[in-house]
Amino acid sequence: MKFLHTCIRVKDLDASLAFYQEALGFKEVHRNDFPDYKFTLVYLALEDDPSYELELTYNYDHEAYDLGDGYGHIAVGVDNLEESHQKHKTAGYPVTDLSGLPGRPKMYYFIQDPDGYKIEVINLKAF
Repeated sequence: MKFLHTCIRVKDLDASLAFYQEALGFKEVHRNDFPDYKFTLVYLALEDDPSYELELTYNYDHEAYDLGDGYGHIAVGVDNLEESHQKHKTAGYPVTDLSGLPGRPKMYYFIQDPDGYKIEVINLKAF
């Protein structure tokens, strides 16, 4: 088996695309529009890891989704955590402070997308 993609449902496709492309460096790799069924699927990937994709599912005219308490987060790794954190703060994205697991150095923070999904940004050097 191979891990292929993670799907998240988004209210505003343009805002979500802008966020994932500008804030996290994802690139759109393909798109499937189904206007008769009123939905669009957009697949994004990172240049350094094109085998795994993030699927944005946009259902036309749908209100915001209730994320409930079952969703945790997805995670991406960066080479320079402090630089990435400062870039996201300066751009005005909702981000948490740098944090670490108990007894360990600061190695991650969370950023939030337009729909409220949390993305953990982890220092790759911590592994």
